[in-house]
Amino acid sequence: MDETELKALLETLPVSWWEADGGLTVVDSGGGAFDDERTARRFLEALCADRGGTPLPADAGPYQTSFEGRTFDVNWPARDLGPERGSRGVAVEVGGGAEDNPYASFADLTPAAAFVRDAGGRYLWANHAYAHLYGTTRDAVIGRHLADVDEPGDVERFLALDRETLTCGTPVRHTLAYRRSDGSPGHAAGYRFPVRWGAARCVAGIYVDITEHTRALDQRHRAEEDLRALRDHSGLPCVRLSADGLVEEAGTAAAQLLRVRLSDLIGRPAASLLADTPERTGLHRIWHDLVSGRRRSARTCAVLVDADDRRRRALIQLSAVCRAPERVAGVWAVLTHLGLPHEARPPLTAAQVRILALLAAGRSNAEIARTLHLSRQTVDYHLSRLRDLLDAATRPALVARAYVLGILAPQAWPPRSATAAHPLSPV
Repeated sequence: MDETELKALLETLPVSWWEADGGLTVVDSGGGAFDDERTARRFLEALCADRGGTPLPADAGPYQTSFEGRTFDVNWPARDLGPERGSRGVAVEVGGGAEDNPYASFADLTPAAAFVRDAGGRYLWANHAYAHLYGTTRDAVIGRHLADVDEPGDVERFLALDRETLTCGTPVRHTLAYRRSDGSPGHAAGYRFPVRWGAARCVAGIYVDITEHTRALDQRHRAEEDLRALRDHSGLPCVRLSADGLVEEAGTAAAQLLRVRLSDLIGRPAASLLADTPERTGLHRIWHDLVSGRRRSARTCAVLVDADDRRRRALIQLSAVCRAPERVAGVWAVLTHLGLPHEARPPLTAAQVRILALLAAGRSNAEIARTLHLSRQTVDYHLSRLRDLLDAATRPALVARAYVLGILAPQAWPPRSATAAHPLSPV
């Protein structure tokens, strides 16, 4: 074997060789220990620095050194080519396999499943996480063929992915479905990429098991579909509001209740759908508690205003939607116990509301005057004024209009104002 043939052989082995002149400057080098010339040069510069510019004694023999976590046996004798021609050296990586790589223990213990297979589908290396996917140990995987580990239907598919990786010569990202050791379906996402394993061109892969993540996504999608079905077909008026109070989603029942098209409802400020009533102020306080995370749900009343400017009282169930423990993404509002739609009521004085409440309780004008400490003439004046304001000609009509317009609470006795702060207060 001549020198040219020897150098060609060394190109496939974990060996580095070099020729240096009398000043220890490398003039030629080669070997398969390093993938690129720059790394090989760094290695030789480190060797020269270790020697401090002084050649070894002729009888020094090989010595061992470390470079970037790899261990080499180095043989760089004295100037065996003469003072003018310099010297030759050779370094052999100890072991040269994956077990001597400083990252081997890291790869073995990483939670990501990793493997190396030859082009025929035989496992050359696998870490513990990969073996765990199949409910076995790495020693039971290494040296075996794909057909000994995977389901028959998966073998051809995985071999096709290996061929694709070797053909394209670049990393390929995949999401795989596979059969877990307990027989349940599993999913993994990661990369396959070509590698050199000794002299052979092989396929390596590193994957993360996303089975639980995929299952959680499926559950979330099903929940969202169920929620959309409930929103659109339950008949309950419901809207989803953003944290800044805009309508993000709405059911058809909500659009019908507010007498607007569904497309026109999306994006509207929720405040534009509420009448300016005392309940609105309380609703604002509850809203701030919900979007700040101080409350998760609440129930309150509000008066809605539709596109025809008609008003309707409703009970509103509010539930915060949390994307993270400290971040509220929005609020669902479900409307129940809807009152009858009515026109906007005219502004009334406290005395006029008290008179309507007493009138609804069946009191006469004299009894109303005595209860409110007013004169008969003052009560008669207020009743006349109320007939004009409420467009009601008789006493029964006044009482009916008071309930229709929401002035009086529909389920309270004795009759009282719908906005009374206390059950026993008439207003």
